[in-house]
Amino acid sequence: MTEPSDIPPQSTGKNTDMSEKLSEAVEGDLVDFEALEAGQTIDRAAVIGRDGRWAAGWALRFIVFVIAAWIFWQGLGFIWAGLLPILLALLVCTVLWPVTKFLREHKWPPALAAVATILGFFLLIGGIFTAIAPSVASQSQQVYERAYEGVQSLLDQLQNGPLNLDLGQLDEFVSDATAWVQDQASNIASGVFTGFSAATTVVVTIVVMFVLTFFFLKDGVRFLPWLRKYTGDNAGWHLTEVLTRSWNTLAGFIRTQALVSLVDAIFIGIGLVILQVPLALALAVITFFGGFIPIIGAFTAGALAVIVALVTNGLTNALLVLGLIILVQQLEGNVLQPFLQGKAMQLHAAIVLLSVTIGSTLFGIMGAFLAVPVAAVVAVWFRYHAELVSLRSGEITVDDIKIQTQRSANKSGTNSSEAFHSVRERLANIGRRKNTPERPGSTPVEDD
Repeated sequence: MTEPSDIPPQSTGKNTDMSEKLSEAVEGDLVDFEALEAGQTIDRAAVIGRDGRWAAGWALRFIVFVIAAWIFWQGLGFIWAGLLPILLALLVCTVLWPVTKFLREHKWPPALAAVATILGFFLLIGGIFTAIAPSVASQSQQVYERAYEGVQSLLDQLQNGPLNLDLGQLDEFVSDATAWVQDQASNIASGVFTGFSAATTVVVTIVVMFVLTFFFLKDGVRFLPWLRKYTGDNAGWHLTEVLTRSWNTLAGFIRTQALVSLVDAIFIGIGLVILQVPLALALAVITFFGGFIPIIGAFTAGALAVIVALVTNGLTNALLVLGLIILVQQLEGNVLQPFLQGKAMQLHAAIVLLSVTIGSTLFGIMGAFLAVPVAAVVAVWFRYHAELVSLRSGEITVDDIKIQTQRSANKSGTNSSEAFHSVRERLANIGRRKNTPERPGSTPVEDD
């Protein structure tokens, strides 16, 4: 039997008696429980009590988190009208900032650089829609006529074809529907006013978004220095690092999605032109913008292209368009998107699908658009916390962390080297364990 003196010392370096060891074992803190004398047992009630305290503690934490989430959700409803333009402005800034930064580096005043970038953005978007307007105007009538002919042909086949259906009931149904619409005139008018109000809200949101975009492009570089000033160096530099990572993730998502959507639009547009589908250029533009809503956007744009091909060029042409879209989507989904977005967001496809589903259910099309960027930023914060946990537990060192704090000078007087080393010093301080016990077998962490 092993003598008590043969039991390895505890992490405190002091000898403890057997009762203290049992107490530590019950609480789950004993480092070398197997070193106890053979045959020594612990009261089952003590073990069950410890498990009950553990379960109760986590149940209480869960309840607190649920209550906090509910309060957050209720508060989000009150501030959503003001929060939405901010989120959209941040996403637009991730696209426009490289241009603004280039102009500022070439001695343009910040305000002038921001205004020039936004005007250039409007000119680009306006040029795209101006380019597709003639084809839409000339071919939309053709699409309407073909669609009308297709519906008439279908009705004729139903009435005179093998099915030999009596369309008198259909006429009666149309009459009933017309009467119902007339009876609902007041509700329809109310819906029109509601739609007008919603359209006004959209216009106001867009205007506020671009005003915020101007200020973000002009004064955004001052935000992190201001944040460090009012939160203190310790929390400030941590926020600097995690917000920089969030910004890089958002920028990577938008630019990657733009590249993927551009590839989809080019290949699908070329295919539609070859197949002589009307509105090919317009459908390519819709495909590009629809690509910013993962999964749902591509599906909707593809379905629209197939429908246009079906009503204008027939079933064979529609099947060819469907095959073209499936081929391009497979190329994007299996080759291009995993390679590019895997680096930009590091999100599993299941997380992307789940976030889009939840976002579209809660907030409609805008929620579907914002779901993936929000999920990617949340993942960034979780990963940063996981790195800090690993750093505190001694599993990694500060050298294993890729610090992403911006390497550019700012108006606070902190240059790139000072900013980088300030963040590194704060992370290194977390990894230090001065005057703390070391567990047997662990690697000591030396002070910097």
